[in-house]
Amino acid sequence: MKVFKKILFTLFSLFLLYRTFDLLRGLVYAQSQDYDILETVSISFLIPLFITGVFAFPGFVFQTNKILPTSYYTIRKPDLLELFYRLLGVRYFNFLLMIYWGRKKNRIKYFDGTRRGLSNFIYQSKQSEFGHAASFIAILGVSIILLFHGYTTLTLMVNIINIVGNLYPVILQRYHRVRIERLNQRHNNRINI
Repeated sequence: MKVFKKILFTLFSLFLLYRTFDLLRGLVYAQSQDYDILETVSISFLIPLFITGVFAFPGFVFQTNKILPTSYYTIRKPDLLELFYRLLGVRYFNFLLMIYWGRKKNRIKYFDGTRRGLSNFIYQSKQSEFGHAASFIAILGVSIILLFHGYTTLTLMVNIINIVGNLYPVILQRYHRVRIERLNQRHNNRINI
């Protein structure tokens, strides 16, 4: 069953990659850039959705966080991260808890409430962070192409969605790991007393 799931999710990812290229090719070779507001909004949601899916589906079945070196996941300036967290209002991103993570089954996948569950939580946060960080960078690259072809409104909308849908989760995952590290330090300090 695991092999079937890996094949299926890889195919989903490849399909979304194809759809992304197909959509971009259509935009680049379009005779006119006069899309109405509904078309612009629709396209601005599809681009981040497709690209995020390209990275998300493999992350459900493969250890994609291993693509980046472990040093990437080390948070060197937690105070700066917390400043960004507050300035960008990432705490308001918790609406996702109500939409997806509000279901107990989904929360337990991330963290089951045990000490051992913290290791899984850290692993899951790295998996999520990689998927969102890779998506964020890929969408920025696509935005440059769109801007080069004169799609200023579309580029703006895609980047707003990209910030909320990918940058915020990256900051949130890193923030969670800072908080977990502090909990571990407190726990270790109590043991050493």
